[in-house]
Amino acid sequence: MPPFTRLLNFWIKSKGMYERRAQPRQRVFKAGTIEFDGAAVACTIRNISPIGAGLEVANPMGIPHEITLNIVSCKARQHGYIVWRKEKRIGLAFG
Repeated sequence: MPPFTRLLNFWIKSKGMYERRAQPRQRVFKAGTIEFDGAAVACTIRNISPIGAGLEVANPMGIPHEITLNIVSCKARQHGYIVWRKEKRIGLAFG
C-alpha cells in the first residue's frame, strides 16, 4: 500500500468519519413537529432509523432535552432525548 494511502486511511479513522451509530439512518426529507411542554416547533427530519433521527430546525435554542417528535406524513409520534446540537441540527435518540 502506498504511503499516501496509509496516511489517508489513518486520517479518516482518526477523524471519526466511519459510521458510529448502532443502526444506519435512512436519508429522508419529511416535515415534523417537536413537541414539549404544550409547545410545538416545526422541523425537517433529515434522517431516521428505528433508534433515532437527525432533525433540522430554525433555531435549536429553547428546545429541552426530552421531546416528542411528531412525524406529519405517517401520523406517528416518537418520544426521545436530544443527544447533540449543532447550529440548526439536532440529534435525537428514541426512547
